[in-house]
Amino acid sequence: MSSKAIDITLLGRTYSIACPEGREAALRHVAHNLEKQLSSLKARTNNISREEIAIMAALNIGYELLEEQQKNQDYIKQMDDKIGLLQSTLEVALVDRATKAD
Repeated sequence: MSSKAIDITLLGRTYSIACPEGREAALRHVAHNLEKQLSSLKARTNNISREEIAIMAALNIGYELLEEQQKNQDYIKQMDDKIGLLQSTLEVALVDRATKAD
């Protein structure tokens, strides 16, 4: 898959980022969300460097990702439990049906 460079602007600085073709809109969307978070952090804090703002944003995004991963794991466990219950119910029904047919 080939890549092309697209320009994104974060906190007033423009960066040229390599992006796989067809994924430009996704990268722009992520960059837009990151810019909102960086701008929000910058507005709420006084006199901290770009590096510190970037670290705070990375920690916030990492925490959000961790929460979503945990939600996904919880959902997978719930679905596994429901599938197990369904399988058990079907097995019991099939055994009952087989014994009634005899």
